[in-house]
Amino acid sequence: MKAKSIRILTSLFLLTLGVSAIAFVASASGRSVATDRDFIAYWAAGQQLVHGANPYSRTGVLHLEHAQEFSGNRPLIMRNPPLAFFLAWPLGFVSEQWGMVLWLLMLVAALITSVRILWILNGRPGDRLHLLGYLFAPALACVMAGQLGIVLLLGVTLFFYFHRSRPFLAGAALLLCSVKPHLFIAFGAVLLAWALSRRAYGLLVGAATAIASSCLLSFGLDLHAWPQYARMMLSAGIQHEFVPSMSLLLRLLLDRGAVWLQFAPAVAACGWAIWYFWTRRDCWNWMEHGMLLLLVSVAAAPYAWFTDEVVVLPAMLAALYVASGSGRPVWPFGFFSGIALVEVMERVPLTSGLYLWTMPAWIAWFLYATHGQAARKANAPAAGPVFAERLAQHCATGEMQVEENGGTAA
Repeated sequence: MKAKSIRILTSLFLLTLGVSAIAFVASASGRSVATDRDFIAYWAAGQQLVHGANPYSRTGVLHLEHAQEFSGNRPLIMRNPPLAFFLAWPLGFVSEQWGMVLWLLMLVAALITSVRILWILNGRPGDRLHLLGYLFAPALACVMAGQLGIVLLLGVTLFFYFHRSRPFLAGAALLLCSVKPHLFIAFGAVLLAWALSRRAYGLLVGAATAIASSCLLSFGLDLHAWPQYARMMLSAGIQHEFVPSMSLLLRLLLDRGAVWLQFAPAVAACGWAIWYFWTRRDCWNWMEHGMLLLLVSVAAAPYAWFTDEVVVLPAMLAALYVASGSGRPVWPFGFFSGIALVEVMERVPLTSGLYLWTMPAWIAWFLYATHGQAARKANAPAAGPVFAERLAQHCATGEMQVEENGGTAA
């Protein structure tokens, strides 16, 4: 008990120190720190919402950003659907400077919570490999740019944590993923198929309730939000932007003018994902099979920035633990992550093609680290009685929950 109290006090001290550091930097550095980040788009949207204006208005947003010493000629507009209003709206009540402080605190808190939960889900190992999650390059890029990819990570992590014990909360957590739904097309297809096959209706009700509540909030803040969002997306010219992703690269290689090609990988990934789930439906485990699914879903997204890759952190940590447990070296992950960290610290623009290699690298690392995992589980007794006992207990618990809940959990 004493050791636990010391850990809690240490965590609170570090959190307080981090909060103080962020607040000091923000207050001492002036407005330019906030205007240099993508955060300015969320703050401007919040200001527009609070004052009853269009959060997707080019002229209105640009006027607000110029007033905060933004030097660009093109406004940074929030491209998330109105489902994200619950994140942007509170920023309308504070100045840009303090809005940035609150935003960064939210991102840091979401990262700490996600890494902590992933450590728990992986069995609370004592080697502290989960601390590498704080050095994951996409996570650092999110904090530096003020991007909300870490919020998506929290949504995925909470789903993994609650999907067995509290399916309603697991479904509600998916609201955080809905602010960038294009990243989860294949993942969502399997999630729906899994929920229906296992009769996990509580999860579907939780997701529907959270999304419906967010929609009601968006209508209350701006009745015309969805048409405004559609017009903004149609006129934004996203198809002419270079987004370093595999889908865009495919389009550029085959036919630059065929925008539909960017969606072809997502369609193919959905087909593969359904096959992958269906052939494993009787023993499906989100903490095992869901990791590769998550990687493929993000890699095949119609477009994805480097900061969005923070969503695959659960797969990276799971692969680290598998590699460490099987005696495989973990230096390949350190090598890939180190190069990506150098790019982030050198402030390579997110629109640079130098980030095209990262998603294939994360997938390669995962496949290398987990290769032969099924065979090792089949020979679990040879790996030690403790591991075999934990594996058997985990399987028995899962089956028992399905029977007790009438198939509402897996």
